[in-house]
Amino acid sequence: MSTSTRHRPGPTLPVLALLLGISLFVPAAFAHDIPNQIRLQALVKPEGNTLHFLVRIPLTMLLNLDLPKRGPGFLALDHLDEGLQRAADATAREIILLENGKPLNFASVSTRISQPSNQSFAGFEEALAHIQGPPLPANTDVFWNQGYFDAYFRYPISSPEADIALDLQVAPGLRNSLTLILRYLSPNGPERAYELHYGSGPVYLDPGWLRAGWTFARLGFDHILEGLDHLLFLLCLIAPFRLRHLWNLVAVITSFTIAHSITLSAAAMGLVPQGTWFPPFVELLIAVSIVYMAIDNVVQADLRHRWMITGVFGLIHGFGFSFLLQQQLQFAGSHLFFSLLSFNIGVELGQLVFLLAALPILGWLLRTEKAERVGLIIISVLVGHTAWHWSLERFEALGQTSMPDLGDVLVVVLGGALVLAVSVAARRWLAGERRRMWETKV
Repeated sequence: MSTSTRHRPGPTLPVLALLLGISLFVPAAFAHDIPNQIRLQALVKPEGNTLHFLVRIPLTMLLNLDLPKRGPGFLALDHLDEGLQRAADATAREIILLENGKPLNFASVSTRISQPSNQSFAGFEEALAHIQGPPLPANTDVFWNQGYFDAYFRYPISSPEADIALDLQVAPGLRNSLTLILRYLSPNGPERAYELHYGSGPVYLDPGWLRAGWTFARLGFDHILEGLDHLLFLLCLIAPFRLRHLWNLVAVITSFTIAHSITLSAAAMGLVPQGTWFPPFVELLIAVSIVYMAIDNVVQADLRHRWMITGVFGLIHGFGFSFLLQQQLQFAGSHLFFSLLSFNIGVELGQLVFLLAALPILGWLLRTEKAERVGLIIISVLVGHTAWHWSLERFEALGQTSMPDLGDVLVVVLGGALVLAVSVAARRWLAGERRRMWETKV
């Protein structure tokens, strides 16, 4: 089944309506026909002045197109031309391809129905030959929600070197259960694989270093300002400092920055435990770090040495930053380390914005000695109370994960021992330096 047409408006892939219809109007007997996880597959290849786009969509996504059927629910394969054209128009509208930031219109499209056992999307040439090959015989039994809708779009582009992007707009209501597995066959580099969800794009499939850097710097900046636990930690961290403690504050911020950069980089390169227990374990430690810092403020900690414990907690928070980064590194293209550096810069800029906003406010609220002491206790207790509840919730979540294996336990124990040894050594060195300075003065 093949057609050739200019891109014209058509009905969108109506997944939200599909779900509402199932829940309100379709009998319960059909509920098992809608999978919990829906996977779309796509292949993109620029070649000359044509962008080839092959996509495979489960038939369950096309329910509201009301494709003709026969018998107990089999598709009427010899009466599908109009329905498949509508499906192609809907696909092009909700999976948008862009060249240098401008949406493309397809020049032609070929479509077909495939059986659930078909594996042709394992490779580009195989998938292309399959879609352009003969359609299924009209008497083939393909149940309405158990096969695939396959389409091959040809888009005109100015050059195979053009900056190609894809914006996935399919099914906002299914963002956590619908995934597009995309492979991009670059004309000048290795094949790239992406796992996209609604809201991921536009995703540039072969980004230059400048675009990758900007993307990850913005990601780091947004992440720090949207991460309430990180912001509350920073608030407790800086609340006791005033202008008279400027250099101590600089030491604290520098220590936190260096520490979280180390673990962020290590996690991005996969040098951390990979068990399901590790993310909730780190999130628990982040909450505990806030509780500790709040208590430290209440009991009047020695601000001269706060940079040391801040460095330890910075290592933990770096792992927290990395969980987002690991999911996004697929968009770095061939610029992995530059993207990592840019993410770090974005995080630091986000921290700087927060500090520049928070320090003057704290200085004004705590401007007298009495207000400073009482206000610091109130702020710390409120933040510590919130973090304590987070700790309980995250401890419960940790208990629902699989137990770490022996290797992971050893990594955590050795890492903790190393951090402790460095902290003790640093404290002793500082104590010795102060003693020598005192003896010199005497």
